[in-house]
Amino acid sequence: MRVPLTLLTIAATLQQSNSLSLSNVSQQGTRRAALTTIQSAIASAVLLTPKTALANEEQPQPAVQPSSTPKFQRYPQLRFIAALGDPNASSGTGANTWGLWKDDPGPRGVYLRDYQERLVKRGGVAPAGWTFQNNDWWLEEHGLIMYNPEPLPSKKYSKSMGQILPYKRYVVTGDREVTTVLTVFEDGRWELQKGNLYDVTHLPCR
Repeated sequence: MRVPLTLLTIAATLQQSNSLSLSNVSQQGTRRAALTTIQSAIASAVLLTPKTALANEEQPQPAVQPSSTPKFQRYPQLRFIAALGDPNASSGTGANTWGLWKDDPGPRGVYLRDYQERLVKRGGVAPAGWTFQNNDWWLEEHGLIMYNPEPLPSKKYSKSMGQILPYKRYVVTGDREVTTVLTVFEDGRWELQKGNLYDVTHLPCR
């Protein structure tokens, strides 16, 4: 079982350029959990003790340094990052264990109280059509079993540089005060441009 901090992601790096404009990201309310909201929502976040410690360890620098002025491509709808880590951390390791929901996992989830009726008696197939994996499953803090997210992409092809970069950036928010940039590296490191994981975790429906 994995209990994630859910981060809401609005956009991802399109290419490296000299235009970064977070002010162009129009804000909107949304529903369930992740690093903040902005435009057509999905959600699910959890603030339980994480199983992966992301600490303030000194990390080696990547072979290719992230550009400080990336250009972002907005997703057609909000996506949610399932992050396993210390809510107070602003950087760390373990992003290779994080996941990405491309739609809201909440409405498709099954509550623990309904586990026997809606999962066991149905051969592990939830009413929404996803299959429960006994050895690898995700639980929201209110007792909602969610379908497994896909691995969080951690690299990006740069057309301008003609190469695959060993990191990827996301605009994330918790629908409160902080909207920032999350960089995840291919080697599992991650860092927030400002704030910490708690700041970009959606709290009302974690």
